[in-house]
Amino acid sequence: MGYKSLAECVSDLEKHGHLIRIKEEVNPYLEMAAIHMRVYDQQGPAVFFEKVKGSKFPAVSNLFGTLERSKFMFRDSLEQVEQLVNLRSDPVKALKNPFKLPGIAFTALTALPLKQRFNKSSFQKTTIDAIPKIVNWPMDGGPFITMPQVYTEDPDKAGILSANLGMYRIQLSGNDYEINKEIGLHYQIHRGIGVHQSKANAKGQPLKVSIFVGGPPSHPLAAVMPLPEGLSEMTFAGVVGNRRFRYFYDDEGFCISADADFVITGTVYPNETKPEGPFGDHLGYYSLTHPFPLMKVHNVYHRKDAIWSFTVVGRPPQEDTSFGALIHEISGSALPKEIHGLKEVNAVDAAGVHPLLFAIGSERYTPYLKERRPQEILTIANHILGKNQLSLAKYLFIAAQEDDATLDTHDLSAFMQHVLCRMDFRRDLHFYTQTTIDTLDYSGEGLNSGSKVAFAAAGEIKRKLFTDLEFIAELPFDFSDLRIAVAGIATITASPYVDTKTTQTQVLTLSHALEKHDLSGLAIIVICDDSEFTSANINNLIWITFTRSNPATDIYGVSESTINKHWGCDGPIIIEARKKPHHAPELIKDLNIEKRVDEILARSGFPLNH
Repeated sequence: MGYKSLAECVSDLEKHGHLIRIKEEVNPYLEMAAIHMRVYDQQGPAVFFEKVKGSKFPAVSNLFGTLERSKFMFRDSLEQVEQLVNLRSDPVKALKNPFKLPGIAFTALTALPLKQRFNKSSFQKTTIDAIPKIVNWPMDGGPFITMPQVYTEDPDKAGILSANLGMYRIQLSGNDYEINKEIGLHYQIHRGIGVHQSKANAKGQPLKVSIFVGGPPSHPLAAVMPLPEGLSEMTFAGVVGNRRFRYFYDDEGFCISADADFVITGTVYPNETKPEGPFGDHLGYYSLTHPFPLMKVHNVYHRKDAIWSFTVVGRPPQEDTSFGALIHEISGSALPKEIHGLKEVNAVDAAGVHPLLFAIGSERYTPYLKERRPQEILTIANHILGKNQLSLAKYLFIAAQEDDATLDTHDLSAFMQHVLCRMDFRRDLHFYTQTTIDTLDYSGEGLNSGSKVAFAAAGEIKRKLFTDLEFIAELPFDFSDLRIAVAGIATITASPYVDTKTTQTQVLTLSHALEKHDLSGLAIIVICDDSEFTSANINNLIWITFTRSNPATDIYGVSESTINKHWGCDGPIIIEARKKPHHAPELIKDLNIEKRVDEILARSGFPLNH
């Protein structure tokens, strides 16, 4: 469906039962986000807020809340999009079988951005404080744009085909920002906009930035899509939306998306920052206040029928989880073609995506050895951990496809058990220390600083994983409630974290206590604050274990040693995953707001299933 606007998309969704309206006035401070999360939790429809307190503009959220709804919105273009992604990975296919791809000619036409004349009557001007001031979590530093499309052009090569369109959060007010004149941009330096800013800084000139909000749903999808090198986000938006990306330049030379609902233009000057945050983020914790680029606002434009588009992020699953499912649907086959030998990779949503990767690769390097062992998959692991956003990962579990052709990285429990029952704990853990991790991850030594580890498995099964621990009756002081979470992985409650030295002593005491028992079927012990919660389900286990630990600092082992600078242990591996003083606080909902949401949704006719 080639939507011309967000309003047209909203109308189509409502017509087909994919959208509900909240008719009463709703407070953008916490209430709108709470309604969104409640509806998303029940895999409900998109939500249209007719009356937003303090703003004349309506708002919509949860557009991408289910894969079914996303497919519905792009029902006429997904096949062509998948062809385009595959062609970019294998362009020879088009030359060999041109008649098998009949839609490519039309696809190529829609991919070309369409420049239009600046029509002043199509947009009106407003101010930042007139926009819906949506705050998602109680400790957020102010209202944020959570579904933006941030447009910048390459200072060395102007024009839309060399431009970048990315989704980076925007703080509209709060902290030290001068209202209506300054806003904050949050992004990592390796992203497209960061490269553009570096070039502008080198030239000593400001970077022009245009922030688009709304527009056809193809536009925000293009902004988050991990596209192959050389494929423009604007061309992708045209293809997936069955409508060419329309744009023009305003009187000050800023690019304007002609189909956007709102456009904020401004400049980022070299080395000019202000504190941004806190912000409740997708790991399930707040990202804290740090200096980030400052944008000086020039103009705020809006369509006559403008709708503010937003989403809510927090501990998965959230709407960005469903966004990820759509992205995988479209481009899941592209990455294995870029990394030789890679069969499958899953950025595990339950861990907040970036901390944990599961991967499957080929292992063909060992035909002459008596024992198969990880070799080729270690080469693949290095490729993965150096690839785009995958480089933000801390933990990588990688297995050999030859050991089980049915292995699935999305079956979290089964995949972990496959790896853990085959690993040699003295040989198959490979650490990367003093390196970068996700800016939003506070488990490391500092901002954007931490370590990585690869758990590699290839060959025969080495251990039968335990499913119970009844034989361990006594535990050292400071520890309690040792229990199995999934086969081979146990959780244990410890007293609150003090410091690294205390932890080392506690772990050594625990190791000595466990050594007298048969530990052959125990692969990992997770030290946590609440063993009952951590072991309750696989999502809790993964979230606690991999968001609250930094591999080089927090991995220990029973009978551990370092040989030729390679760390290993007889096993089990011990992962310290308690809350620590340098960690960011986790996201907690406001109970009073939750009660108010019950009342609003009940009056709106939405079923409440707690």
